[in-house]
Amino acid sequence: MKDYADLSMHTAEHLLNRSMVRLLGCGRAFSSHIEKKKSKCDYRFPRDLTPEERAGLEALVNETIQADLPVSEVFVPLAEAREKFDLARLPGEAAGSSLRVVKVGDFDACPCIGPHVASTGEIGVFRIISTGFAEGVLRIRFKLGEKAPG
Repeated sequence: MKDYADLSMHTAEHLLNRSMVRLLGCGRAFSSHIEKKKSKCDYRFPRDLTPEERAGLEALVNETIQADLPVSEVFVPLAEAREKFDLARLPGEAAGSSLRVVKVGDFDACPCIGPHVASTGEIGVFRIISTGFAEGVLRIRFKLGEKAPG
């Protein structure tokens, strides 16, 4: 099992992925590197982000964090999971007859083996620190700041 250095950062990855799908119509990241200080996700996308797109992604992720949505897991029959989700990132053939799906309120649902926070309100402030585009890959680097008091 992959070791996730930070539960907040890993859950923020889920929020960024769903935000990319919703705002830009692209698929979820095909590669990611999640660390406590900063993380990155790679997407198949035809160009770099505009400043407006970058601001829109940050705003949607932060709105979802502030909504304090519950993060939970459900187990979905494998046949149903194949119809609902892209299982390409799963290692080898999925074992067993069901698949663990992590849900973030009604905002996101995704097969995942990693640990997460209990609610999005635990994450802190999401900030894109840079983006870049090369050879058909958009890379987004991000970090989390302290939660605002209150």
